[in-house]
Amino acid sequence: MDMQIAGEMTLHVQEKETIYDALKRHGLYLAAPCGGKGSCGKCKVRVLEGQVDSRGYGRMQKEERAAGMVLACQSTLSTPLTIEIPKESKLVLGGRIAIAAFKDPAAYLTSYGVAIDPLVKRLSLRLPPPSIQDNISDLERVKRAVREISLTMNYSYELVSTIHDALREGNWDVSLSYSKHSDVSAEALSLFLPDRCKRRFALAIDIGTTTVVVYLVDFATGEVIDIGSTYNSQTRYGDDVITRIVYATEGGGMDDLRDAVVGDINTIISSFMDKHTISSCEIDGAVIAANTTMSQIFWGLNPASIREEPYIPTVNIYPVWKAQAARLSINPQSPVYTSPAVASYVGGDIVSGILASKLYKNPELSLFMDIGTNAEVAIGNNEWIMTAACSAGPCFEGSGIRHGMRATPGAIESVKIDPTTLELSFSVIDGVAPVGICGSGMIDAIVEMYTTGIINQKGIFFPGKSPRIREGQEGLEFVFHTDNVVHRDIVLTQVDIENLIRAKAAIFAGVSLLLNEVGMPLEVLDKVYIAGGFGNSLNIPKAIMLGMLPDLARDRYVFLGNTSIIGAYLALMSDELRREMEDIASKMTYVELSVVGGYMDEYISAMFIPHTDMTRFPSAVNR
Repeated sequence: MDMQIAGEMTLHVQEKETIYDALKRHGLYLAAPCGGKGSCGKCKVRVLEGQVDSRGYGRMQKEERAAGMVLACQSTLSTPLTIEIPKESKLVLGGRIAIAAFKDPAAYLTSYGVAIDPLVKRLSLRLPPPSIQDNISDLERVKRAVREISLTMNYSYELVSTIHDALREGNWDVSLSYSKHSDVSAEALSLFLPDRCKRRFALAIDIGTTTVVVYLVDFATGEVIDIGSTYNSQTRYGDDVITRIVYATEGGGMDDLRDAVVGDINTIISSFMDKHTISSCEIDGAVIAANTTMSQIFWGLNPASIREEPYIPTVNIYPVWKAQAARLSINPQSPVYTSPAVASYVGGDIVSGILASKLYKNPELSLFMDIGTNAEVAIGNNEWIMTAACSAGPCFEGSGIRHGMRATPGAIESVKIDPTTLELSFSVIDGVAPVGICGSGMIDAIVEMYTTGIINQKGIFFPGKSPRIREGQEGLEFVFHTDNVVHRDIVLTQVDIENLIRAKAAIFAGVSLLLNEVGMPLEVLDKVYIAGGFGNSLNIPKAIMLGMLPDLARDRYVFLGNTSIIGAYLALMSDELRREMEDIASKMTYVELSVVGGYMDEYISAMFIPHTDMTRFPSAVNR
């Protein structure tokens, strides 16, 4: 049966196939944090013509159902269909999926005082052809030439199987790619003919729980040639790492999860190759930065023990495996380096971020915060680093919030409420019609509602305080925007606010407890580095007023953007920085907050705006 997407395309839907699955099969992905189970209510489509059979409507509002909206994951076709996909239902490429704050990564590399020394090197070999007098084997002939540069190399079967043809086709003039293990040992990777695969590229890859970012890098110069980003398609199976671990281990979905993220990366690689006319053999290597769960799923390693006490991952320090094992569509012999992890919930993305921040190089005491789908924090300097993961959840990324979304076009990103008239104003990313509210907008909204008396310190609405407060299907809610054309309002509900307060409390409690562990007050922090998805649009005073960030002078805060991808780039382009990344991981001390005494007290104390102990937030008292 056919289904037409208004103004776009027509596709065939199989019998009993849901609209969601049919779209996914044709490469069209809808926002579905619950993995298509019908509980999040975000994969909405509007039926323009035809009939559907819907099993449920999740959290959809009556007005939306009256306007012809259905949940794609719960609906099958009864007749041929014409649908419209609203903006808020689409997984959007690009936008503010947090590329990085560093404008020139190659120049940033030089600020470390290191030369370009990439993960993979190439060596030109001009070999004397064999003769009766010089009748050693092909492999020994290569080894003899390599010994002249004082390197001892390992030669894999995959390489040796290509030597015979490559040497003769190249008339004994070839290039050898290799990766060093130390100053005197290395691994031979591939042989190339002089007139083929001459260009050299590599990939820096950040696998986030929600997004995937890939840099295409010129291996010779360090220049970032192109950047690709997309949502992590694993969101089809769950919004957070715990849900995905359960799906992988109890639902038998490991292959689904691995195929999803590798497919995302390969789609970006394919677009690079088409756009820049690159052959797969010209992509020599890759570095992966990801949290512990994402790294293990990428490599197909069982993540079950990550969520079970004592929370032990399969691998923290990864061997350098090949692209063929990673299933990446590049030179199969290319090495793929994985940023080392520290523990189950502090992974290679945080180690990569510490490298990018230079926290580990400086004597000043600094706090590093990566606020994304979850929140990880680290405190330290050039002598020591302590780190912990805060169970904040992904609500600041939009998950679990009725009209929450990531910081992409159409997201309300800042909010103001006049203290006298209570008149509302807001700004929207790219100035388009609003379709939802992102993390920075949520923080602004809660603080503005609190300071104008619309909600109390616990985040509870005062009914009647504002005409925008109304009774909804799940209790009281605050209306930010009404669209009379599509009959859809953008609101924050009482449940949304409670979820956001719990998340901010987890973040602040984690920071406080980590400082308690080292016996230091918040005031001693010289710098606070903010990394992650919405840092650049974050209003620091309001985040402090909410009680999410420490009440420190604003000039101590530094926005860094996507430090995970920058750290991956640095490790890709420098053997020395790759070793420093491993040193960082080895010196980081992990604190499991769930078993540290006092955590629940800190958490409960932070479940107010900004906190039960107002002396911790003097700027809020002095407003």
